[in-house]
Amino acid sequence: MTPADLADLLRATAAKVLVERGSDPTVLPDEVKVERPRNPEHGDYATNLAMQVAKKAGLNPRELATALAEALATADGIDTAEVAGPGFLNIRLAAAAQGAIVARIREAGAAYGNGGALAGTKINLEFVSANPTGPIHLGGTRWASVGDALGRILAAQGADVTREYYFNDNGAQIDRFANSLVAAATGQPTPEDGYAGAYIEEIAGTIVAAHPRAPELPAGERHELFRREGVELMFAHIKATLHEFGTDFDVYFNESSLFASGAVEQAVAQLKTSGKLYEKDGAWWLASTEYGDDKDRVVIKSDGTSAYIAGDIAYFQNKRSRGFDLCIYMLGADHHGYIGRLKAAAAAFGDDPDTVEVLIGQMVNLVRDGRAVKMSKRAGTVVTLDDLVEIIGVDAARYALVRSSVNSGIDIDLDLWTKQSNENPVYYVQYAHARTCAVARNATEFEFAGVAADYSLLTADEEGELIRTLGEYPAIVAGAAALREPHRVARYLEELAGAYHRFQTNKTLRILPKDDDPVTPVNAARLELVGAARQVLANGLGLLGVGAPERM
Repeated sequence: MTPADLADLLRATAAKVLVERGSDPTVLPDEVKVERPRNPEHGDYATNLAMQVAKKAGLNPRELATALAEALATADGIDTAEVAGPGFLNIRLAAAAQGAIVARIREAGAAYGNGGALAGTKINLEFVSANPTGPIHLGGTRWASVGDALGRILAAQGADVTREYYFNDNGAQIDRFANSLVAAATGQPTPEDGYAGAYIEEIAGTIVAAHPRAPELPAGERHELFRREGVELMFAHIKATLHEFGTDFDVYFNESSLFASGAVEQAVAQLKTSGKLYEKDGAWWLASTEYGDDKDRVVIKSDGTSAYIAGDIAYFQNKRSRGFDLCIYMLGADHHGYIGRLKAAAAAFGDDPDTVEVLIGQMVNLVRDGRAVKMSKRAGTVVTLDDLVEIIGVDAARYALVRSSVNSGIDIDLDLWTKQSNENPVYYVQYAHARTCAVARNATEFEFAGVAADYSLLTADEEGELIRTLGEYPAIVAGAAALREPHRVARYLEELAGAYHRFQTNKTLRILPKDDDPVTPVNAARLELVGAARQVLANGLGLLGVGAPERM
């Protein structure tokens, strides 16, 4: 019996009790909340349902809780139900009912934890989208980890997810990038507003090797050559780096295509016609304050050129034209202003502003020996994805970046994340999975065939704790999807790993028979429990894009 099963049983039982007392069962919430008590002595689960609805039902909370306890005592799968305090209900499950969670996990396999809350929802998930003017920095690396994990989690809840990279290949930053390459190729100093680092020298050298006369071309032709090929080489590096990191995209969308196709002009014309843009001081403005933005935004400048938001507006319209029900943008810490303007753009086109969601990720810092690591050997001024992976590896990097809420900044302690010990969170979780695999390998030496698992024998505290933790996984995934918080899965896995380590470390709970002893139903039940733990650890790590090693 999972927490969801218990919640359904509680609601059905409470409805029956209320009717018997002449009260209206519609006062019950749609979803009954059950929690694991902090003190295991209080039971397996607890609920404040009686206190929550007693006043609405015209009943005394403790009396209602007592009636609920008496009714639950005769229900299948319930061992005891006791009233505590002013009307809390503490519940213990029968061991067999609790153990049924193990059988359910074993039957569902890789699908355990999946749900259908987002079935039929087509989601465009845009993340990373770093300018193609340099390697992916730490902020982009955080989104590469979190965004990819969020995409997997949303898909696990039935959503049709398209992962999209918005390729910013239009604008002044590209010109500065090209100027920097030209300077490197011609032996000139880096422009004051340009880009520096070994990667600039490398790209410029590659272009010159392919086009030996490039430095001697007329200025305009030379600039265009270095611009075109430089962007292509830089983006090829970005894509390769992300792929090695385990993050791939379904769509790479070029910003320049919006201008080349006339989509920006068409979007602006539509908003002008509908009266959503107004003219002031020779410029055209979006009245975004009408939709919750902190100020109106210039869309077309007084000189007739497009402001950056013009591309954003056309891009949103393009996404909606492709049939997406929800557009999620994952942006950096300096993009708070985009929340209001993107929602305003949606509203201006007559859409529900909630078709736009903007997630803002905070800063990432690397720390070694208690001091900040500030500079990359290759990029010169920033630490990159390549730097992080080189130091701690892909799995540790992805896990370190995804295990904290994106609303808070994080310091990645390089000394901690390179340790091969339980102090390292990803090692702790992966080691739990490896231990389950070791048990499975050792079990092949025994004859388990024909011995049925008896889950009613799994009565030890460590067994109950592990089973209940396994039972919470579907709710964890559903919550992570609904709240757009992949870190919930990581924190859960650490809790699950702890429960598993405590279970296997208790030497009185023999999983495999001793010496020549025969396999018993409790051995079979414990081996199935190990298999269930292995499955959920693998499923959870898979949602985070982190490996589940069989040996460590």
